[in-house]
Amino acid sequence: MKRTTFGVGLVVFVLGVAIVAQTQPQSAEQELIRLENESNDAWVKHDAEAYSRLLADEYLCTGPDGDMSTKAQDLAELMESTTTSAIADDFRVRVYGDAAVVTFRLTYKNQSKGKESTGQERFTDTWVKRDGRWQLVAVHYSRIAQK
Repeated sequence: MKRTTFGVGLVVFVLGVAIVAQTQPQSAEQELIRLENESNDAWVKHDAEAYSRLLADEYLCTGPDGDMSTKAQDLAELMESTTTSAIADDFRVRVYGDAAVVTFRLTYKNQSKGKESTGQERFTDTWVKRDGRWQLVAVHYSRIAQK
């Protein structure tokens, strides 16, 4: 009787560990996609406080022309921006322990002087998990040519 109880307990334990191991990466992936969407929402809402919480102090962004910007520069640009819509899709998330790389396509709308413009960009974002939370440390983006 004790052997049967032990055997059943061992099987339940092994299955539980296997399930947890399989769901953890998916959970990190979902969290990172949620954070990417929060980042995009912050641009539309001009919410520098929300955006700042996502960025590491050493954050660096590289644009399509090779220009680079720091956390302070991106926060200033966010407050001056005219983004009216930012929708991300085509996510690919790769988690490497406490680091992750997220790629996605962003379709955006800007408004300037009453005129709306649209475009698409491809992003590669690098995240690091510190003290239990993900922080964005590097971004590189390129414009997608309009066909």
